[in-house]
Amino acid sequence: MNPAVFLSLPDLRCSLLLLVTWIFTPVTTEITSLDTENIDDILNNADVALVNFYADWCRFSQMLHPIFEEASNVIKEEYPNENQVVFARVDCDQHSDIAQRYRISKYPTLKLFRNGMMMKREYRGQRSVKALADYIRQQKSDPVQELHDLAEITTLDRSKRNIIGYFAQKDSEEYRVFERVASILHDDCAFLAAFGTVSKPERYSGDNIIYKPPGHSAPDIVYLGSMTNFDGTYNWIQDKCVPLVREITFENGEELTEEGLPFLILFHMKEDTESLEIFQNEVARQLISEKGTINFLHADCDKFRHPLLHIQKTPADCPVIAIDSFRHMYVFGDFRDVLIPGKLKQFVSDLHSGKLHREFHHGPDPTDIAPGQEVQDVASSPPESSFQKLAPSEYRYTLLRDRDEL
Repeated sequence: MNPAVFLSLPDLRCSLLLLVTWIFTPVTTEITSLDTENIDDILNNADVALVNFYADWCRFSQMLHPIFEEASNVIKEEYPNENQVVFARVDCDQHSDIAQRYRISKYPTLKLFRNGMMMKREYRGQRSVKALADYIRQQKSDPVQELHDLAEITTLDRSKRNIIGYFAQKDSEEYRVFERVASILHDDCAFLAAFGTVSKPERYSGDNIIYKPPGHSAPDIVYLGSMTNFDGTYNWIQDKCVPLVREITFENGEELTEEGLPFLILFHMKEDTESLEIFQNEVARQLISEKGTINFLHADCDKFRHPLLHIQKTPADCPVIAIDSFRHMYVFGDFRDVLIPGKLKQFVSDLHSGKLHREFHHGPDPTDIAPGQEVQDVASSPPESSFQKLAPSEYRYTLLRDRDEL
């Protein structure tokens, strides 16, 4: 028999202290470092991944590191499965190819991924442990509201875009595709679903998805594609949820500005839906080919008084159409002129050709002067961009354009 071992009192106290410390010390997690070898595998297998694109020399990145790590620890306790939520980071100096792939233009940039797909909206909220943790909890919440009675549809908020799915059962490939699309586009549309006997009256031809546009007069639109085809379902719903003419607010202004495209903006009073509808129709009719070269937006005249003052207008002058090129602002003529075929398209074409800028500085182009009319060089200065002020701030990010070597 081995002789008993007795610890002295100081040794016993030390052992107990170590044991208590080991038991009560919270589990810490390593932030996953991404590189060209592992990035696709890690992101594709993660339900939700929040990726910090950073540079070691950036002071804002340095400030975020401990906050990001602590938020990861908090969330790991709530979602212990390694693929439920992943906090990861990319050293953009070491992996510039990854930074270019995801078009990183500032540090730090926090991008959200779902099953490997990058979400359009990056995280732009407060940089605190609580805010980051709350953001992830929100992303993990169910993006689809279940309907328990079809009568609930009559109480929907019709100011929103609503997507409703009717399914025989929840455990089906059709619903899994629908739920996946909802997790990506839930910021743009409200997603609802009914199952089994509740949905049966709407499943006369099988499972289906309908889109209910804003307002009470527009008819429902039915999805006619394959409900098990993710790409087809996603593209159809995205087309319905993300309008051609988007509203700009102070909340999404930074995001829209960072897209880098000039703004064609209708300033209108909130209750003036008629002018907005006219603008939307003419943009769709005249400018659909310009999608991708300019952002079509509308703004509340009361909220955006300052940009209006920049172009010597007030809310009393609304509706007003203007272009903000991020250098200058240019005003369209009388609003009703949008109904003249090709007039709005010519306004945008004149921006791209540089004609708007030239005419502000030197008066009408010679080609626009009637024969025999004297040409006068009229010097003027167009108002400076107003919406450029909504761009990412140098007090919050290190902007890459500020570094000559980059």
